Amino acid sequence: MRKDIEIPKIENVHIVAVKEWDKDFTERLWNVYLVNNREDTIDTVLVLSRGNSDDKKTSILRHGLGKLPSKTTAKVEFISEEVLGFTNEYLVTFFAENKLFERKFIFEPNSISEDRVFALPVLASEGILAK
Repeated sequence: MRKDIEIPKIENVHIVAVKEWDKDFTERLWNVYLVNNREDTIDTVLVLSRGNSDDKKTSILRHGLGKLPSKTTAKVEFISEEVLGFTNEYLVTFFAENKLFERKFIFEPNSISEDRVFALPVLASEGILAK
């Protein structure tokens, strides 16, 4: 039975962290984005985010992003400096090609830092790619 269940692999969809200027806080803060680098629109996009360390956990947040056209991004959330030392997980689900896709993206503890950024083509910015 299990061998008959098709689990499609997510390709060209990413979670990235980008440090950007925030006019409300008047400083540069880390923001997390979902990047749709596919050739088609993804629909009913849901992102669940959570973080944990050895002795602490964050709240579980759910973000409904709706439709995300091809080659675009959507801001998921601001990520606080206090939780950069945590393992931060993002579970992404969406519909495309008449199938449900799901994948977990992880930022390892302290992996979000300015000395690890590289160019992100879709955002035309520098950031960090989740594993």
